Amino acid sequence: MTAGVIQPQGAAHTRIYSYGAARGEIVVPNDDLVGPIDSSDEWIRQRTGIVTRTRAVKETTAIDLSTDAAAEAVQKSGVDPADIDLVIVATISNPKQTPSVSAIVADRIGANPAAAYDLNAACAGFAYGVAQADALIRAGAATHAVVVGAEKLSDVVDPTDRSISFLLGDGAGAVVIGPSDTPGIGPTVWGSDGSRADAVGMNHTLVEFRDGAAPWPTLRQEGPTVFRWAVWEMVKVARQALEAAGVEASDLAAFVPHQANMRIIDEFAKQLKLPDTVVIARDIETTGNTSAASIPLATHRLLEEHPELSGGLALQIGFGAGLVFAAQVVVLP
Repeated sequence: MTAGVIQPQGAAHTRIYSYGAARGEIVVPNDDLVGPIDSSDEWIRQRTGIVTRTRAVKETTAIDLSTDAAAEAVQKSGVDPADIDLVIVATISNPKQTPSVSAIVADRIGANPAAAYDLNAACAGFAYGVAQADALIRAGAATHAVVVGAEKLSDVVDPTDRSISFLLGDGAGAVVIGPSDTPGIGPTVWGSDGSRADAVGMNHTLVEFRDGAAPWPTLRQEGPTVFRWAVWEMVKVARQALEAAGVEASDLAAFVPHQANMRIIDEFAKQLKLPDTVVIARDIETTGNTSAASIPLATHRLLEEHPELSGGLALQIGFGAGLVFAAQVVVLP
C-alpha cells in the first residue's frame, strides 16, 4: 500500500432504494405440464400451491431478464446510472460459463465501468447479494449497487421429471442499494451445508454431456429431504435473523421467503407465529419457483399490491442448492 493513501471510509448504513422486475413472457398453466409426469392440476396445486408459472420465450436469456429488472430498479431509484459502481447478479442460468451476466447488464443499464460479478448461491443468491452489497458499501468499496436475482430455469428443465419440473419459472428481480442515514439492511444470517449437496442440483456435468456420456444436464431434487430441511432448519435461521436485527415477528410488515413451495411458506408462517398484520408473499402461485429471482420478484409484487408496506420491515430468507441459506431483515423502500 502506498504511504499516505487513506483507506476509503464507507457509509455508516445502507438501505434498498427501489425494486425492479421482469417475468417470462409466457403464462404456463399446470395442465400444460401434467402429461409427461402423469399428474394432474389438482395434484400440483395441493403439493405446491402453483396454479401457473411464467416462462420466457426461447430467444430471451437470463441476461435480458436481468437487464429489464435492473433498468426498472435504477429508473425508480432516482440514482444516475453513472453513479452505480457495483453490479451483482445472482444466477445459476448464465447461458455461458463466462463472461458474467453482470458485466453485460452493467453496460446495458449505463453503469459502465462498474465492478461487476455473478454469484452462484441458487435460491439464496439474492439474499447473499444483498449481504455483499451492504458490506461493500459500508466498507467504502462501492457507493451504489444494483443487485439482481435472475433465472431462466426453463433451459434446465426435464419435462418428464416429477421431482421439480412443474415448480420452475423464469424471471428476474432487482434492487438498488445505497447509503442511508439510518439502518435499512439488518445483519445477515447465512451459511451452507455441503454434506447435503446431492439433495438438489444438476443431474449431470457439461463435460459428461460433451463426451456423450449423459443427456443435457437438468435440475433434480429429493423433494422430501429439501422440504424437511426448509421447514425445520430454515425456521431457526429466520428466527436468528429477527434476533440479529433486534426485532420481533410482530414488528414485521411483511415476510418474503424464497418461493419454493406454498406448503413450506405456510408452515414457516405458523412456526414463526406471524400475526395476521404481517403480509406474506405468495408470488409462487402465478410465477412459480424462480430460484434467485423469487425474493425480489415477490417483494416487487407486494409493494405494487400493498403500497402501505413502504417503510415497513420485511424478513427475507433464501435457501436451496448447496445447500445454502441466507436471511436478513430489510426496510422496504
